[in-house]
Amino acid sequence: MKFPQPYTLKQIAELIDCKFVGNDNFEVLGMNEIHVVEPGDIVFVDHPKYYGKALDSAATIILINKEVDCPEGKALLISDDPFRDFNKLTNNFKPFVASDCSISASAKIGVNTIIQPNCFIGNNVSIGDNCIIHSNVSIYDDAVIGNNVTVHSGTVLGANAFYYKNRPDGYDRLKSGGRVVIHDYVDVGAACTIDRGVTADTIIGEGSKLDNQIQIGHDTIIGKKCLIASQTGIAGCVVVEDEVVIWGQVGVKSGITIAKGTELYAQSGLGHSTDEGKSYFGSPAVEAREKFKEMAYIRKIPDIIKNLKSK
Repeated sequence: MKFPQPYTLKQIAELIDCKFVGNDNFEVLGMNEIHVVEPGDIVFVDHPKYYGKALDSAATIILINKEVDCPEGKALLISDDPFRDFNKLTNNFKPFVASDCSISASAKIGVNTIIQPNCFIGNNVSIGDNCIIHSNVSIYDDAVIGNNVTVHSGTVLGANAFYYKNRPDGYDRLKSGGRVVIHDYVDVGAACTIDRGVTADTIIGEGSKLDNQIQIGHDTIIGKKCLIASQTGIAGCVVVEDEVVIWGQVGVKSGITIAKGTELYAQSGLGHSTDEGKSYFGSPAVEAREKFKEMAYIRKIPDIIKNLKSK
């Protein structure tokens, strides 16, 4: 998430009422999660296990809960609760704005695009030309939809990320200020849910086709010309490269990469990154050829036992 204008380190520290290490006028351009940070961004870290990763990242401002040596060319924001203060910044720069109508006056809708009855289209949504948005679709604030896109009934674009911190009194949600971005020639089936990014974008690439009842988690990137079948669930921060095929009822772990041309057979559970052009099956998923060999060997076990007993 980029701020509407550059801020100084001192201004940001005053917003969240914390100490800082660095020049008062150190430039702050935005805030992001660690997997998408760029120079000028704030990243937060609240566990010693990840201090090094945050301090060595591309982010130049680290919101941290301990005074540590500040890397050269960077700045620190010292907070007793970085998670809370990251949420404060999201509230400040991307506050929730209630709607008072079904289609926001700030929404931009392209030529020849059809919006069927009972849809909700939020603030600052952009929809391109020649799209069909079927009835009872909810498109939350800031979503961007390209040209020649079809979205079927009951789909929700832009719900909050499923991202929580366990507190003594319950779970505390990390607020979502990112977007859903859908490129040209995408079809999204009925009753799908595509969550917005926490600070960046959840992206569906050009020409990809989603079946009914699919969940796409926050900050996940789906490449071009992918096919995803019904009841698939893809967790947050997954990279799905171009021309991937995912069949029904597949579950995908967060933070992995599904390489170009991968095929995931139905009811697989994928917990690791894949190799380009290979097929996977099972839970946990392995290369399909190996899994099928294993299954063939297992089928032979009763005969092996029978033969052993007959000797």
